[in-house]
Amino acid sequence: MKAVAAAALALMVMSGSFGPALAETQAGITSTAPEATASDLPRFVPSVEVTAEFAEAFAPFDDPTIVPAAPAPEGAATAINGGVASWYGPGFAGRRTASGERFNPGDLTAAHRTLPFGSKVRVTHNGRSVVVRINDRGPFHGGRVIDLSQAAAEQVGLRRAGSGRVELALLET
Repeated sequence: MKAVAAAALALMVMSGSFGPALAETQAGITSTAPEATASDLPRFVPSVEVTAEFAEAFAPFDDPTIVPAAPAPEGAATAINGGVASWYGPGFAGRRTASGERFNPGDLTAAHRTLPFGSKVRVTHNGRSVVVRINDRGPFHGGRVIDLSQAAAEQVGLRRAGSGRVELALLET
């Protein structure tokens, strides 16, 4: 804050905002200092103490194997109840879902207790989103609102943690 005040004061002095007497006094002063170039200016380097919590919080963003999710399809979205999401994967591969199709952990699908099969839902976790298609019922674990496929969980950064808080939006197609 002090730096901002000092910069503002310097600007006021240089622009003559303190009245004509000070501006006249400054007019007779000449500088002998050489011109500064961009390479002469100090570089700003933020000082952040990297703690284990800091590194863990930003680990998903540093992981080169995680690819950001594709943008959601155009169309209106209606926010629906968010909550805790979990994921299921290889152990269920090939089994029939409640909609009758075979489960593929590589597809962007999800299980929800009440949304109609085929519904498109945008799932957002920590600023990362993925659009999934509802093809199964669940989750049947208390307190969870949606079960994502392994691929969907990877795209929003939930696979490693196993579960996490998400926001849901029902997309109109």
